[in-house]
Amino acid sequence: MSDEINHPRRRFFGTAAATLAAAQFAFTGDVVAQPTAKPPRLPNVKPGANTSFASLKQIDAGPLNVGYAEAGPTDGEPVILLHGWPYDIYSFVEVAPLLASAGYRVVVPYLRGYGTTRFLSDATMRNGQPSAIAVDTIALMDALKIKQATLAGFDWGARTANVMAALWPERCKAMVSVSGYLIGSQEAGKKPLPPKAELQWWYQFYFATERGREGYDKYRREFSKLIWQLASPKWDFDDATFDRSANAFDNPDHVAIVIHSYRWRLGLAEGEAKYDDLEKKLAQAPVITVPTITIEGDANGAPHPEPAAYAKMFSGKYSHRTIKSGIGHNLPQEAPQAFAEAVIDVVAQS
Repeated sequence: MSDEINHPRRRFFGTAAATLAAAQFAFTGDVVAQPTAKPPRLPNVKPGANTSFASLKQIDAGPLNVGYAEAGPTDGEPVILLHGWPYDIYSFVEVAPLLASAGYRVVVPYLRGYGTTRFLSDATMRNGQPSAIAVDTIALMDALKIKQATLAGFDWGARTANVMAALWPERCKAMVSVSGYLIGSQEAGKKPLPPKAELQWWYQFYFATERGREGYDKYRREFSKLIWQLASPKWDFDDATFDRSANAFDNPDHVAIVIHSYRWRLGLAEGEAKYDDLEKKLAQAPVITVPTITIEGDANGAPHPEPAAYAKMFSGKYSHRTIKSGIGHNLPQEAPQAFAEAVIDVVAQS
């Protein structure tokens, strides 16, 4: 589920002070600051109509052999779609063909610890800290000879896109980020929240224990399905939809990556020294300068901040959209057309 903003984490709960501070951005309802010249709309699609990608590809990139789906012309405008936990590339199974039909080159990678992505060396630390996953994506772009791309994602994927846009804006043409600004730090993650807020992060505390690690390993599918239900309470997904994604959790490094990620965020696990400088920059909550559209479902059951709390973290062309009709945390799979349209619109702004 979506990572805490962590600067401080209380931004997730929309304090009055943060809301007032962001009032200058003139939020006026469900869609704010729409692009002045909106591109033609995509064809209407019914969620669930498309259930598969073309054959997956593999490429060595940094410490990984990355599995990824690709769609659209190879000379098209590059768009990289990034999934979260506990999800996989099938969150974009309908977004990808929509963007490909509009002429974009769409790349949808499995993050480290998911699907067919594998470490090249057994000696490499199974590290789930945010900067490591962002560096993975830069390495993938280099391997695919993509100098600059539009990044779009949710949950871990949105956080990865945020990190890349903040640290390497020259590689990020524009961004679509579900639930807004998700850059955090270990120090902020150590600070306690009120009990009701802490309850929303129950799985982090579970993962902090050895019982939690063993339990997630033994029941990873049951656990993940529960998260899906809690995070998208109005999404009536079927077993086939869940099973297509759940196969990605059989990755031999999946449990290690997930457990390390959440323990690292609470300051309970060490990262790698080579990422220290990057994490120090991220701990300062850098403002994102690239054109951005943030997007949120009106029925997101995962912890997430109010839009007004993070608007000031984007200094470039910026707008926010709330997608109605019971859309939850897995927004690209629940509302693929709205997500694809946001990508096309943010490219038009760049």
